[in-house]
Amino acid sequence: MSGDMKTENSLLDQTLQMLCNCSDLTYQHFPLQEFDLVYFGHLVSTETLRKDVIEPFSVIDANVVTTLSRTSYNHKLDASEIVNGILAGNIAIYYRNRAYLYEAYAPESRSIQNSETESVINGPMDSFTESLSTNLSLIRRRIKDPGLKVISFTIGRKTGTTMNLLYLEDLADPLHVQQLSEMIEKLDIQTIFDTNTLIQYLSPDHFSIFPQFLTSVRPDHLADKLTNGKIVGLLDGSQVAFSAPTSFVEFFSSPDDYYLPWAVASAVRILRFIALFITLCFTALYVSLVTYHYEMIPPSLLLNLMESRNKVPFSPLVEAIFMEMTIELLREAGARLPTKIGPTIGTVGGIVIGQAAVQAGITSNILIISVAISAIASFVIPNYNMSSSIRLLRFGIIIMAGLLGNFGLVCGLSFIMVQLSGLNMFGLSYLYPLAPSKPSRWLELIIRAPVQILAKLKKSTPPLIQNK
Repeated sequence: MSGDMKTENSLLDQTLQMLCNCSDLTYQHFPLQEFDLVYFGHLVSTETLRKDVIEPFSVIDANVVTTLSRTSYNHKLDASEIVNGILAGNIAIYYRNRAYLYEAYAPESRSIQNSETESVINGPMDSFTESLSTNLSLIRRRIKDPGLKVISFTIGRKTGTTMNLLYLEDLADPLHVQQLSEMIEKLDIQTIFDTNTLIQYLSPDHFSIFPQFLTSVRPDHLADKLTNGKIVGLLDGSQVAFSAPTSFVEFFSSPDDYYLPWAVASAVRILRFIALFITLCFTALYVSLVTYHYEMIPPSLLLNLMESRNKVPFSPLVEAIFMEMTIELLREAGARLPTKIGPTIGTVGGIVIGQAAVQAGITSNILIISVAISAIASFVIPNYNMSSSIRLLRFGIIIMAGLLGNFGLVCGLSFIMVQLSGLNMFGLSYLYPLAPSKPSRWLELIIRAPVQILAKLKKSTPPLIQNK
């Protein structure tokens, strides 16, 4: 047997050996035409397989050599490369003494649907899917600019997950693109399945409770970030995309703000910042006042408060922690239950438990009101990751207020400010444009100025200004 024939047979044998015990592997032998096919049927397009591979090669007198010389057929000499190609959705073609890969990747994926995690009041209803090519097309459909560049990576030694970095060449900082690309290339992990896991590896401060990447499932939101000079990351198999670098105030804006009149959108944004302080401080302030600072409570309210707490056997701190944990249990239960009964359980459970707790003398009715207001305020924050962080910080501030009163409350808020001030990515402060102060950017990030002013602002100033 010739050396070429041995190479062919060994490549085919090695491929089948490396993919042995894979019942979903398809191996087809065509003795008359002298070629073999190896592929995963659920990863390739059956139409592409029929039209571009089987039909051209099935004719005995067809010029197969000429067909295989096309650039779409990649000649391979290594069995490992062939196996990796098959796993990536290619068809392996073994013809006489050569082996080729033909790309026919077309796995089954769900259609584009409405976003279930980010509600849409105004604006486009579509959301990302788990298909990288579909997500990329949703961005390309919105930004028809040759300056939109895409860098591809493969992450995970076991999963081999494909990831794309997107940026607008004339707006994004090249240094930021280079730094983020180097961070991704240095990742040495076995598996990666979701963007939310990936950004934990990429976060500069691994111990910070605050999210350092803005995530979203809405294409319009990420397209807007690209036009503001941000870098967007898409991961195959994940519905969630991220943008970087980001700042604290960006988590309190929503894509819907740009579809509302500027005055309404600005009022809603200011309301979100007010909700931030309410969810952090309202219950803690109750604990502080009732425990240490009765003199700050109006006399008329103080009488009602003393009457409601007359039968409560616990301290305000224990009482508040108990009710906050109850609210979190109801919140998690409502999120995990089926959609049709989840909100019902949360509403009915909160009313029943709150009323029963007051009647049993476990807690006061005023605390129930403060806990309920704090919980409602946390829902106003549009980003789920930031909302979760604020909810966790609320427990720490309540404990500080219960131990040290108003001084502890101020210390807790100061600690949060110190943590926020210490975060940065690519040299950009997490508190930008508040610190360093950039008043011109307040018109876009803190309030939402009229679109005519925003358009002039984008023309006159660069989207991102690096701190020196």
